[in-house]
Amino acid sequence: MNAPDRFDTFLLGDGEKKVTEVADTRIPSASTFTFNKEDHTLGNLLRSQLLKSPHVKYSGYRIPHPLVSSFELRIQTDSTLTPRAALQQACRELVSDLSTLSREFTKEWELRKMVGDGAKGDDKDGKGKVPGR
Repeated sequence: MNAPDRFDTFLLGDGEKKVTEVADTRIPSASTFTFNKEDHTLGNLLRSQLLKSPHVKYSGYRIPHPLVSSFELRIQTDSTLTPRAALQQACRELVSDLSTLSREFTKEWELRKMVGDGAKGDDKDGKGKVPGR
């Protein structure tokens, strides 16, 4: 089969970097970042978060080949912020958003379990139904 081994899609090789940056010489304040061993999930999250910044003029990503686990993220800023600084800021904001999501999900999950445990305590006839309901 043409597909690479599964572990090759997420384990970095010896000397392989997770992210590399190449500054664009034709367009001011623009860079292309290559993310190794990542896919659309991270690419779209970063692109969306970058576009929320008022200093980012352009942000887009592409997958060079479907069998290679990498993507290229292109960022252009208004020179107030470097593309690298914009990417770092977007990553910090994403980590914060995901921490909030995790905390809220865990809280709701625990509340749901408590409500579920309380409903089991009301089970008087042992058949999963509360008499009279």
